[in-house]
Amino acid sequence: MSEKVLLVDDEVEFVETLAERMRSRGMEVSTTNSGTDALGLVDEGSFDVVVLDLKMPGIDGLEALRRIKRRRPDIQVVLLTGYATVEKGVEAIKEGALEFLEKPVDLASLTEAIHKAKATKMVLVEKETEERIKEILHHKSW
Repeated sequence: MSEKVLLVDDEVEFVETLAERMRSRGMEVSTTNSGTDALGLVDEGSFDVVVLDLKMPGIDGLEALRRIKRRRPDIQVVLLTGYATVEKGVEAIKEGALEFLEKPVDLASLTEAIHKAKATKMVLVEKETEERIKEILHHKSW
């Protein structure tokens, strides 16, 4: 099963080029150019990972990360930036980002991060499902 990826970056040409390269690797990719639109897509769709640019007008990558994790904690987030600092990287990881990668991003590194994100999400969903099944069985009066 292919990874479902939401790619979010305000640089239109970058998003289109990266999305095409990811699709050629068998990923199912949706794109948007704003954090606000990304939040709407996350609410409506099913994604394994959201790849977010750190610096965007309006809702930046860190704020979008916070909101995504509140709404859908199982979705994994990879932050991309051309303005990497140790402080921003630490903050991103504390807020729940799985990876913090620097632009220009190496496609192999990004692909590896996306595979890792999907695996992490699958483990979280499996645990959640097991907990729900245990709770249902516990409350059944057979």
